[in-house]
Amino acid sequence: MNRFAGKTVVITGASRGIGAALARRFAREGGAVVVSANEPACERVAAEITAAGGKAIAQVADVTKKPDVVALYDAAERAFGGVDVSVQNAGVITIARIETMTEGEWDKVIEVNTKGVFLCCQEAIARMRKHGHGGRLINTASGQARQGFVFTPHYAASKFGVVGITQSLAKEVAKEGITVNAFCPGIIETDMWAYNDEAWGKLLGDYKPGELMAEWVRNIPMARAGSGEDVAGLVTFLASDDAAYITGQTINVDGGLIMS
Repeated sequence: MNRFAGKTVVITGASRGIGAALARRFAREGGAVVVSANEPACERVAAEITAAGGKAIAQVADVTKKPDVVALYDAAERAFGGVDVSVQNAGVITIARIETMTEGEWDKVIEVNTKGVFLCCQEAIARMRKHGHGGRLINTASGQARQGFVFTPHYAASKFGVVGITQSLAKEVAKEGITVNAFCPGIIETDMWAYNDEAWGKLLGDYKPGELMAEWVRNIPMARAGSGEDVAGLVTFLASDDAAYITGQTINVDGGLIMS
């Protein structure tokens, strides 16, 4: 399948986890992928894609810094001629009781998860408007954009903000052929969830490593954690021509954990 042949896809937070899975999937479907993260590990993912016969470049960027974001989209245009799909996936989390949560923690999570989405969407829209053939923006929210969870008020706020950005921008650019959607991953097997298991486990009880996640997974109707490929199926659909009449939506991909 080559749904994205001739298309350029920019993905942030793509050095690991969901972002890396998205980069590999778009490349397998013919897209030219710009693999971005705030660490050089994104270069490894891009190298894997090119070694497998796909098209990819790596660009280290901090999504909270406007010059880095501009440089990211400049790199996409230099390498592949434009930007057709932009996936705002970079994200961070910390977990702490309210009395010990620092202002620095709050600021970092909001900066990366919400401001980073705004800056990347802003720049992607500018590039899509310049080229005049529409495009797709897809933002990573979270199950916590549906329901805030304990010990993470900053993370919940940041992800509710992503949904708000998605809806507002969708209304602004709809007539230009640019769609803006978001997705809410649930329990996905990533490095972040390994941290979550440890940090929440310490605050919620005397859990051994892996026990808390296993308990939560048992509450998922499908009775399993998700994979990056589960998420990639939804995201590539939203980026495809088949989703041309879908915009302003936030879709859960969580095995039925949250039904709303």
